[in-house]
Amino acid sequence: MNETIGRQTVSKVAWRLLPIIILMYFLSYLDRVNVSFAALTMNKDLAFTATVYGWGAGLFFVGYFLGEVPSNLALERFGARIWLARIMITWGAVSAAMALVSGPWSFYLIRFLLGLAEAGLFPGVILYLTYWFPARARSRMIALFLAAAPLSTLIGAPLSGYVLGLDGALALRGWQWMFILEGVPTVLVGIYILFMLPDRPEHVDWLARDERDWLTGELATENAQRAEARIHGVGQALGNPRVLAYCLWYLLVVTGLYGIGFWMPQVVRALGYSVSQVGWLVAIPSIATAVLMIPWSIHSDRTGERLWHTILPSLLAVAGLLLAAQAGNPIVVMIGFTLASIGVFSAIPPFWALPVSNLSGSAAAAGIAIIGAVGNLGGYFGPLALGMIKDATGGFSIGLMLLAGSVALSCPLVWMLERAQVRRTVLQQPGIG
Repeated sequence: MNETIGRQTVSKVAWRLLPIIILMYFLSYLDRVNVSFAALTMNKDLAFTATVYGWGAGLFFVGYFLGEVPSNLALERFGARIWLARIMITWGAVSAAMALVSGPWSFYLIRFLLGLAEAGLFPGVILYLTYWFPARARSRMIALFLAAAPLSTLIGAPLSGYVLGLDGALALRGWQWMFILEGVPTVLVGIYILFMLPDRPEHVDWLARDERDWLTGELATENAQRAEARIHGVGQALGNPRVLAYCLWYLLVVTGLYGIGFWMPQVVRALGYSVSQVGWLVAIPSIATAVLMIPWSIHSDRTGERLWHTILPSLLAVAGLLLAAQAGNPIVVMIGFTLASIGVFSAIPPFWALPVSNLSGSAAAAGIAIIGAVGNLGGYFGPLALGMIKDATGGFSIGLMLLAGSVALSCPLVWMLERAQVRRTVLQQPGIG
C-alpha cells in the first residue's frame, strides 16, 4: 500500500513541479550560453579577441561563485518561491542589458553582474528537490531538471541563428536582439513563480492527505538518518574535506562542460559553416544528450549505484573531447562533441546524489551551494583557457585536449572518495574496528 502511495505521490509532485523547474533551467542555460552564439557576430562588431571573449564569458562564473552560498542560505531562510523568483527577475533584466555592451569593459561588467544575479539558481533547485523527492527518486529528477540544458541548446541554437539574422532591425545588431528577446521571458517567468511556486509539501492542497503524510514522513525519516552521523552544520560543511573534494570533482567536470558550451559554435564555424548552419549543427549533440541522459539516471536510481554511473559517462566525455580535438573533419568533430555532451551531462545527476546523501540540516543549503560555487568556477577557467590557447596557437585542438584532461582527472577522484566512504561505513558497523 505504501509503495503504491509513494509512486503515486512522486508522480503527482513531478508533474506539478518539474515543468516550471525545467523551464527555469532552460532559460538559465539559454541566458548563460547565448553569448557563445552572439560571439559569432558580436566579436567582430566590437573587435573582441578570443582572449577578451574568454575573459568575459568566464567572468559570469566569478560573480556566480561570490553569490552562491549567500543565495542558497537566503533561499532556505526566505523560501524557494520568493528567492527563486528574485533570482529570475534580476538575471533576466541583466541578461537583456547585455544588448548595451559597447566594448571589453562593459562586456566584463555585465557578465560579472549576470553571474551575481543568477547565483544560487542551480544549487537552489537541487536543494528544493530535496524538499519534495525522497532519495530513491532524486537522481532522475535532477536528470530531468538538467535535461533543460541540452534542450535549451537544441531549441536555442537554431533560434539564436535566426535572431542574429535580424541584424539592422530598428537600428540594432542581431546579437543585441538576441539578448533582449531571450532575457525578457525570464523576467516574466520569475513573476509567475513569485505567485505560483509552492515552498514545501505542507503548503499545497493538491496532494491528498495520505500522499502528504507519506511524503513528509519519508523525507523526515531520511533527514533524521542523515543527521545521526553525517555532516549537518554550516561550519562542518565549510571545512569538511569530503565536501571540498566534491567541489574539486565538480570543478574539473564543469571546466569541460562550459569549455564545450561556450566554444562549440565557434569551433563548428571555423570548419566553414554559415551562422544559420552552425545553429542547426550545434543542436545535434543536444538531441542525443536529452535522449540518453535521463534513462542513465533512471538506471542509477533503480540500482542505487552512483559511482560507476558517474565515472563511465565521464570517460565517454574524455573520449569525445579527444576526438573533437582532431579538428579538420567535420563529421569526426561533431561525433566527438556529441559523445562529450552525452558524457558530461549524464555524469552530473548521479554525482549530485552523492553529496546530498551526506548532508542534512543547514549543511544541505551551505554544502550544495559550496559545491556549486566552486565547481562553477570551471565555467571561468574552461572558456578562458580555450580563448588564450586559441590566440596563442590559432586553433582549438590543444584547448580541447586540455578540457579532456580536466574531465579525466575527475574519475580517480570520485572513485577514491566513494571507496573511502565505503571503508568508513564498514568501520562504523557494530563490532568492527
